[in-house]
Amino acid sequence: MSINRVVLMGRLTKDPELKTTGSGVSVTSFSIAVDRNYVKAGEERKADFFDVVAWRSTAEFVVRYFNKGDMIAVEGQLQTRTYEANDGTTRKVVEVNADNVSFTGEKKTKVNEPKDNTPILDDDLPFDE
Repeated sequence: MSINRVVLMGRLTKDPELKTTGSGVSVTSFSIAVDRNYVKAGEERKADFFDVVAWRSTAEFVVRYFNKGDMIAVEGQLQTRTYEANDGTTRKVVEVNADNVSFTGEKKTKVNEPKDNTPILDDDLPFDE
């Protein structure tokens, strides 16, 4: 039996952008900064940066409701892939393939506006109060 499950909570490092594959599938790639728990005396807190890929409705949800600096919870699986770089070398990428993303409960000073400039109403948010 094997287990491949990752749960991360951190801040988006830039605004996510929605892309569409040649077959019409929605996808977004983004990275999150996750603070380390341990802070050495006299030093600033350090963070690790993780690349995340979200597909279909999960990608659309991320792009609609999250912006750079927002706290996000990501649940998914680690995946590796390789590709050939322009210089002919083989590169390996490790990323989280997100199954689920969610709000963290952190209060925002203002509600994000969706990218299509339609205001978000409380009834539009994907959770119950």
